[in-house]
Amino acid sequence: MALPASPTREFVTGLPKAELHLHLEGTLEPDLKLELARRNGIELAQSTVEEVQASYVFDSLASFLAVYYPAMDVLVTEQDFYDLATAYVRRAAADGVTHVEMFFDPQAHTSRGVPFADVVNGYHRAAVDGAALGVDAHLILCFLRDFSAESAAETLEASVPFADKILGVGLDSDERENPPSKFGAVFARARELGYRLTMHCDIDQVGSIENIRQVLEDIGVDRIDHGTNVVEDPALVEVVRERGLGLTCCPVSNSFVTDDMKATEIAQLLRAGVKVTVNSDDPAYFGGYVAENYVALVEKAGLTSEEVVTLAKNSFEASWVSDADRARFLAEVDAYVEGYAG
Repeated sequence: MALPASPTREFVTGLPKAELHLHLEGTLEPDLKLELARRNGIELAQSTVEEVQASYVFDSLASFLAVYYPAMDVLVTEQDFYDLATAYVRRAAADGVTHVEMFFDPQAHTSRGVPFADVVNGYHRAAVDGAALGVDAHLILCFLRDFSAESAAETLEASVPFADKILGVGLDSDERENPPSKFGAVFARARELGYRLTMHCDIDQVGSIENIRQVLEDIGVDRIDHGTNVVEDPALVEVVRERGLGLTCCPVSNSFVTDDMKATEIAQLLRAGVKVTVNSDDPAYFGGYVAENYVALVEKAGLTSEEVVTLAKNSFEASWVSDADRARFLAEVDAYVEGYAG
């Protein structure tokens, strides 16, 4: 192996990796937001990139969501969704991403009168076109947990005609008083439909450990998004490790919604054999795409090059690809490491 003595930014960026925790609506960069507003005749309070950037200010999950959802008003047509996802895939390719499972929030759009089909078809076209950029891209439909379970159930049924375009389902948005159990029946139905399951267990929320217990024991998810607070319960850590479940950690965004990026905890889980992965969450808002998240974690936690390679391999191990594709992606990581001469 030709690993660098320490994981340089160049090594980290070029390392083949999967991204498993990425909200497409969270990739709305200021310039595209302004372009879509002009295209759709929407008047914004901001007129320059700098003014949009200045509006992306928050210090908690709730204050982030208060900025995040209104920004989506500029997404109106199928072409808008295509353009948003295409811009992300291009950026991801530059960060060494070869496989991505992208979250999208249909209720945030259908509640504004945007047809479900326009959302899914726009995003899916971009996912298909990602192959030309060397990115194998797929979609995960997320339910908004601060909407009703009935709304989630209706959204799930609306997805059935598009099931060939959707890899799995997730749960995101404001976790306060919206535990996983609220959506137990919806996720049981999603499993019946053949979808893979994941749920957000955001960091440092009220009831974090109970929510993690619910997703493990009651819902039976295939992966956990965030989930870093599991370190507080060694028994649950062992469950996650034994099941080989991936945790989709997002260091940079952690540092915006709490006082710490949880670098120590992420490294602790990594070294305990848990399949932690590194992802960018909502990079347009938090200022760091996936390679930047790797670099930030390396610098904060003092990770070795070997540990960075393990993170990249974890991202494919925790992904929802076929065994054959997983073997191919892992071989690409090995080939990169063997041939690295930085």
